[in-house]
Amino acid sequence: MLTAIRILHTAVWALMAGSILAVPITAMMRRLRLSAVLTGIVLVECAVLAFNGGRCPLTDLAARYTADRADNFDIYLPLWLARYNKTIFGALFIAGEIVLVGSYLRAKRSA
Repeated sequence: MLTAIRILHTAVWALMAGSILAVPITAMMRRLRLSAVLTGIVLVECAVLAFNGGRCPLTDLAARYTADRADNFDIYLPLWLARYNKTIFGALFIAGEIVLVGSYLRAKRSA
């Protein structure tokens, strides 16, 4: 069961990380609706984390099946990435949103 949870958690993480990385790219391509949808996906995940005390619910579920509490016990990520995941992708998300706002303002001026 732990393996299934780790696979699911990794898949959800990949969706979130991919969304965060795609926001500035889609914004620079002037695909602003897509950027907004990706932002919404990330914000929903942020809300889930916020309502669960900053932890993914899958972490709590995985904890039922092992005594291991390494930063990556519940996900298939390198230890360093699991440890600094929120810091790294939080900063990338903020930077991407700045790019999105800039792209939106440029598009609005040229319209």
